Amino acid sequence: MTNVLEKLRSMTTVVADTGDLDAVRRLKPIDCTTNPSLCLKAFDDPASRSLLNAEISKGEAAGHSPAEIANDLPVALGAELSKLVPGRVSTEVDARLSYDTQASVARAHQIIDAYAQRGIDKGRILIKLAATWEGIQAAQILQKEGVDCNLTLIFCLAQAIACADAGAHLISPFVGRITDWHKAANNVSDFTPENDPGVASVREIFNYYKAHGINTIIMGASFRNTGQIKALAGCDNLTISPELLTELAADNSNLSCALDASAVPKTPLLSMPEQAFRWNVAQDRMAHDLLADGIRKFHADYVKIVRRLT
Repeated sequence: MTNVLEKLRSMTTVVADTGDLDAVRRLKPIDCTTNPSLCLKAFDDPASRSLLNAEISKGEAAGHSPAEIANDLPVALGAELSKLVPGRVSTEVDARLSYDTQASVARAHQIIDAYAQRGIDKGRILIKLAATWEGIQAAQILQKEGVDCNLTLIFCLAQAIACADAGAHLISPFVGRITDWHKAANNVSDFTPENDPGVASVREIFNYYKAHGINTIIMGASFRNTGQIKALAGCDNLTISPELLTELAADNSNLSCALDASAVPKTPLLSMPEQAFRWNVAQDRMAHDLLADGIRKFHADYVKIVRRLT
């Protein structure tokens, strides 16, 4: 009997949201991602920890600072992940650069060069940037250079439209964080998949993109349960934790395609220049709060790695 994970793979590209090498070998996703948060978790996986410790020793022997080594670890992990997946590995530009377009572009170039030194072509990499206005403009520059980008921390349609205007290769709407925010704001314990605000946000973006033939890939992320994942079956990509991938693999229930690009409602085409972008994000308290919070959390995990190396 075909399990839900296999059924999902027939309609959606499944990506592993982990730096755990053993989990990637076991679950066989198409793409992977790496960032400081996942590097921290990777220290708990024996295979990943061995790789990271070897990279730390190499950096220390070369006289690199803890901050330099912390920057090298996601690339080292990403290079190893690239051997295990047939697709792309997303690698994140430092969160502290999220409001600096030129610095983000420069850091992206460093990441691409670091992969090249390890024999990994830029075609295997997605540069991951926070979807601030400055991050989106950095993506536009990089896309024109032939460097594909993953715009992360997407919480509203305005961000998604600006990313499409910039020609971003892929966006990552964060389902679970939207859900968590609405639970707290509305003092509710849970939502069903059909009334889940995080699911609804991805569906809104999906409908808008498909109605206007936008090629930017939508990759739902940050899931709290398999119900959210099933409710987005048919989305271009879904990035899923090993725990939820394992649950899906053990589930033999039916799965229907929830998102159909051929049956989306018509919507007006909108543009999102800087003033409109900033106004729309500022007016959406949830998106405004979660974008800033996500950047803080990514940077906090980078700082934890630096302290671990000090």
